[in-house]
Formats: sequence, C-alpha cells, structure tokens
Amino acid sequence: MLTAARWCSIRHKELLLEHEVERKFGWLLKSLFFGSALYAGYQFFPYMGENLMQQSVSLLRVKDPLFKRMGASRLARFAKDDGSRMKIVELGGDKELINMLSTAKDDRTRKAALNALAQLSHSDEALASLHRAGAISVIRSAPSSLEDADVEKFKLSLMKRFQDLKYDASS
Repeated sequence: MLTAARWCSIRHKELLLEHEVERKFGWLLKSLFFGSALYAGYQFFPYMGENLMQQSVSLLRVKDPLFKRMGASRLARFAKDDGSRMKIVELGGDKELINMLSTAKDDRTRKAALNALAQLSHSDEALASLHRAGAISVIRSAPSSLEDADVEKFKLSLMKRFQDLKYDASS
C-alpha cells in the first residue's frame, strides 16, 4: 500500500514529467511555426529584390503612361546605391528610361523619367552608360515644362552631371 508521502512524491514526479513534456512540445511547435515562416519568407522575398527591379523595367515597355510612370518611380527609389544603379543598367533600365523620355507626351511622364535618370546619374558608371545610349540629345530635346519646375531642375541636374563627366574624362 502507498503511503501519502510516497504517493505525493510519485504525483510530484508525474507533474514534473508532464510539465517537461509540455515545455518540449511547446518548443517543437514554436520551432515548426518559425521554420514555416522562414521558409515562406525565403520563397517570397526574392520577389522584392532583383525581380521587382526587372518588373519595374518591364513596366517601362508598356504603352500606358501610368504604368511607365510607376516603373520609373520604382527605379528612382531603387537607385540609392551604386550596386542598385548598375543592376538597373544591366537590366536595360537606362535605355528604357531614355526611350520613355523620348516618347513622353505629358509633363508627368517626362518628370518621372528624368527623376529616375537623375537618380541613376549619381553613379559614374551608370552615367557613362547613359551617355553611350544617347541620353544627352534626348534630354536636350525634351520639351520644357511651364507647369512643373522639377522637369527643368532634373534636366539641368543631368546636363551638369554629363558636363562633369566630360571634364573628368578629359583630365
């Protein structure tokens, strides 16, 4: 027959064992949850980097000016460091932006293209690529805007960068 003290000791050991099992099972469930979240993130986040840049360049090829502006706006936001700027150039974004600027029918589309080109021009390599693609003549021939001063500001900024590049190359 079990005495009360021995029964309490056995019951205490069972409770400790149950608590230990619950704790380990809880960690197992947490691990499964975080593992699933990491896997889902790993599958989703590649679309946020290079693929999103590629999609933005693709938007520049669409006929609708709204989509072109969206693509140019995204590229302007991506072009924050030299690595991103060169990735945009590798994807053909520089040529598409120049084409977008040359065919733009309204000031908002011209402004979006010029803004993205101005962001790209902060990298000397990207600026050289823009020069080789014929950006200077397209920028000069882009109509001035009477309504939006930013269009002129971007044009002047780009022309100054090309002028600086010309002086750096001759030095």
